[in-house]
Amino acid sequence: MRVSSMNFSENLWGGRPTDPRVYQADGVVDYALRRKARDFVAGVERVIELSRQQKVALMCAEEDPLHCHRFLMIGPALLERGVTPVHIRRGGVLESQREAEDRLLALNHLTAFTSGSLFVSERSTALEDALRRQAQECAFRGSPEQMEDF
Repeated sequence: MRVSSMNFSENLWGGRPTDPRVYQADGVVDYALRRKARDFVAGVERVIELSRQQKVALMCAEEDPLHCHRFLMIGPALLERGVTPVHIRRGGVLESQREAEDRLLALNHLTAFTSGSLFVSERSTALEDALRRQAQECAFRGSPEQMEDF
């Protein structure tokens, strides 16, 4: 097995971006907005290109993907481009991005929009709302003083 690494700066995919435009008024990172940034999109494209040549693993410390900015920010961007992230949980249990999203929708009482439901066209709106709510709970929150330093 060959192991190689791509050096992604903390600023590119980190949970604490330095761009003040991707923060909401309350200091919480707006991951949906961050996913639209040119440098972020370029990073996603680099990972997709690398994945065509070899297996790719994006590491994080959280056991539950729902508490990780990679699930909230990077996972949706990859899924949108046809790449299905799989999260390795405790005991080697695998959970796909869609399965984790369905779990998040259920936690937000939005089970009508989970995979396989009749409301497929409304799923993306419900999911973005659930992702935003989850980010309010676990995303980096900068203080007003920190925001002024940008």
